[in-house]
Amino acid sequence: MILNFCIQNSFVKYNNSYLGFDSIEICIQNPNMTADIISIPRASLHEQVAQRLRQMLVENLIAPGAKLNERELSAALEVSRTPLREAIKMLAAEGLVELLPNRGAIAVELSEADVLNTFEVMAGLEAQSGELAARRITEQELSAIRALHFEMLAAYTRRDLSNYYRLNAQIHRAINAAAKNPVLANTYTQVNARLQALRFRSNQDEEKWKTAVKEHERMIEALSARDGPAMRAVLQAHLENKRDAVVNQLRLAQPAANRSGAA
Repeated sequence: MILNFCIQNSFVKYNNSYLGFDSIEICIQNPNMTADIISIPRASLHEQVAQRLRQMLVENLIAPGAKLNERELSAALEVSRTPLREAIKMLAAEGLVELLPNRGAIAVELSEADVLNTFEVMAGLEAQSGELAARRITEQELSAIRALHFEMLAAYTRRDLSNYYRLNAQIHRAINAAAKNPVLANTYTQVNARLQALRFRSNQDEEKWKTAVKEHERMIEALSARDGPAMRAVLQAHLENKRDAVVNQLRLAQPAANRSGAA
């Protein structure tokens, strides 16, 4: 139901009693009043497609090393190839997709050395973000992170890995934003893009998932206490544990012959 009414030269008070309506449109007519038209930006189609592809890559619906079949993806996402190709270019810039001459696009597959090197950098970025955030975070930012944390715990209780990861990623981005360092934020975003799928899969081990949740509890405690060194330490350990889980998964996924040769 839509409530639509007009008030001339009057002061309008709004309260929650109107929440029974689907929407409320209020018109105030006053010859002395002017109003600007505010345009609300909408994500372009290729950005929406990129977000859906990003989720598919992160959740391993498109396996590392797999070719991105444009015909199949266009049909699955119900879009034409033009926005799909633009989306793939975006993901290539983020490091999630590799564009190969005469072969098209493939999902990036990181070697063990790539993983170790990238997590080493990411651990430093997360630790720096955490320490700065503990010093600079506002009460409003802290409250928002706490709210996300409680939602994440609910997802963990349901063993809803998809929503858990989504909320987890929001928390890490919020901590990075609370550091209030744009150079750090840009570097964080660029490096983290390469690790999203691996960070998602690291929680598929029940014990490691449980450990990660405990580490997030300690993050909230350190942020609340404005304890920079404690925040740095827990985030450093958090990323190192993620690294170890990912490397272990990579090694287990290797063919037995390769594992014995590596040993």
